[in-house]
Amino acid sequence: MKPLSSRKLNLVKRSIAIDAPDATSLLVDFLGEALVWMHTKREAYVAVRFRTLTESALDAELEGYIADSFGEDIKAVTYHEAEVKRNVEGTWATTIIFDV
Repeated sequence: MKPLSSRKLNLVKRSIAIDAPDATSLLVDFLGEALVWMHTKREAYVAVRFRTLTESALDAELEGYIADSFGEDIKAVTYHEAEVKRNVEGTWATTIIFDV
């Protein structure tokens, strides 16, 4: 991909709304959906805004730009060792593995 400062950006926005049985499934499904958009539309996302976010549902807007090319390709988001949990401070932590 060309550096951002050396080319005109073609900004794009995509909406994703997902329900899942738990937070881990929600994260994997969300990232998988974003990956599908990335591959089919040739887009790179740099920001996400969550309109709704619970442990089992989300409604979000991805913001990014049209990509000329990608370096390393992510083939899939996997459930292997995936885990989302809230730590003692009340913030969320995750482990996620991508198939490259």
